[in-house]
Amino acid sequence: MSDAPWLTIIGLGEDGPDGLPPASLAALEAAEIVMGPPRHLALLPELKAERIEWPVPFADGLPILLALRGRAVAVLASGDPFWHGAGSTITQVLTAGEWRSLPGLSCFSLAAARLGWPLESTICLANHAAPFSRLRPHLAPGARIIATLRDGAAVAALADYLRAEGFGPSRLVLLEALGGPRERITEATAESRPAGPFAHPLVAAIAPQGGKALTLTSGRPNDLFANDGQITKRIIRALTLSSLAPRPGEHLWDIGGGSGSIAIEWLLAHPSLKATSIEADPGRAARIRENAGRLGVDRLEVIEGRAPEALAGLAAPDAIFIGGGLSAELLETVEGIGARIVANAVTLESEALLADANARLGGSLLRIELSEAAPLGRKRGWKAAYPVVQWSCAP
Repeated sequence: MSDAPWLTIIGLGEDGPDGLPPASLAALEAAEIVMGPPRHLALLPELKAERIEWPVPFADGLPILLALRGRAVAVLASGDPFWHGAGSTITQVLTAGEWRSLPGLSCFSLAAARLGWPLESTICLANHAAPFSRLRPHLAPGARIIATLRDGAAVAALADYLRAEGFGPSRLVLLEALGGPRERITEATAESRPAGPFAHPLVAAIAPQGGKALTLTSGRPNDLFANDGQITKRIIRALTLSSLAPRPGEHLWDIGGGSGSIAIEWLLAHPSLKATSIEADPGRAARIRENAGRLGVDRLEVIEGRAPEALAGLAAPDAIFIGGGLSAELLETVEGIGARIVANAVTLESEALLADANARLGGSLLRIELSEAAPLGRKRGWKAAYPVVQWSCAP
């Protein structure tokens, strides 16, 4: 095999090869084999290359591609293969010298050009293989969102989702087959529930209106999280997230997840963050999954089990929060991991454990006492909550 890449990933638009730059056309003409979805293969003129349809599901095509290693292969992908496209999935099984990419215009660029929306301030989401709840953190009046859709039927489902979340007045622009002869643009609102039919490939531009946006800072309202009373309350949660101090790319263990509020707010802080919630109660574990899905962070991993036993085999964390099930055994297990630890305690017995951990390992010990104004006869007085002792320690 020569040092030249055997695989070329070509970004193809709806206008077919007519819109390709010379380098992409040359790669197609030199290819022994062209792989791609039927829609893309149908856009090609007669070529000497053998054509192979990429199967569904997409992952099933990777072994077929790898079996062609060493031959001149071109893979067709939509627009820009590395902008919410297939490129990263393909190249993760290859080495750097085996492939090259010749991108085209992405559907996001084409949609922004039709709408006059500045792409750098527009939220771009791949919703063709993801739940609509991924939109939830971004739904706010004044935002601009461009999202890919699975098929024409997804338009009505998107409108229903927006209406259910209170964003019925939102403006929708449905853009079909951008850049090709079948291009069509339809304007509507979520309330009007446009029925179509709409043809694939399809993107939706959303200008949210109405509804209640999620706040950007930690300490979101308690009623945002379905719970049975086992929840880290808003102000304590904000202080806890501040102590956990999430940084891009980090992984959190949330031990004793309860409602999942800590792990969910951790994930809402940045799309690169990861979290695992460990919860012994099956009903609460199911509720954590529901909360995470509804708030757009369905990437939260939920483990049903009791710590420390349930921690075995989990991906290593950068930060650990202990909100329930605190014990000497659990502390001994997590102390040797090398992650930041934050633990909250309410009972005297748990406080004693944290005081001992602080004496041995250092860190910060904080006692949080909060009171809220409440009716007291015909007047008002301060109603105190149970104090919370918080230990935080960095390795």
